[in-house]
Amino acid sequence: MYGLGIFKGLGVTLKHFIRTYLEDLRWLGRRYTNPAAFPVRQGVEARGAFTVQYPEEKLAVPERFRFVPFLLVNGPDDPERPDMIRCTACGICAKNCPPQCIWIKRDKVDNPATGRKATIPVEFYIDIDLCMNCGICAEVCPFDAIKMDHYYELANYDRFANHILDLERLKKPASYWEQIAPTLAEEERKAREAKAASKKKK
Repeated sequence: MYGLGIFKGLGVTLKHFIRTYLEDLRWLGRRYTNPAAFPVRQGVEARGAFTVQYPEEKLAVPERFRFVPFLLVNGPDDPERPDMIRCTACGICAKNCPPQCIWIKRDKVDNPATGRKATIPVEFYIDIDLCMNCGICAEVCPFDAIKMDHYYELANYDRFANHILDLERLKKPASYWEQIAPTLAEEERKAREAKAASKKKK
């Protein structure tokens, strides 16, 4: 029947409208102040409409959320490159970057763990105004050195001073990655251990 869709849409709106007030009565005016209410409001049990009181409240981002890339620095227990940046400055990320927002300059340093020279980036820049947060750089990196960050509050008035990230601002410890993406970090750790075990067998 012509116009039935309009009434269905209005019914959905009315349902959310009523549920919103029922939820307010359920929490007795504590819907925005009670810390226990916030996980319920953004979980699968949420009913009705609500406003996130940003910046006091922030919605939790999914583990696979992608924003500006960052570079991993190994912990002291890493067998191959302890306390060193994981990136070897191979340039694969820069070659595959669609907007070409990555610039790298490499050099070689002594690796105390192996006694050989290790290639590392001495300069690494990402222009976050050009970056489209696609995650291709993290996908193509053969050393799992690039990860996508969850930090998204990067607005600033000075573009050149704050929106072109250098090597020091891009480096973050592996423990940070394990904190923001524990499931993915655990999967990656198991894969690396399996790869190391297969090398020992050979």
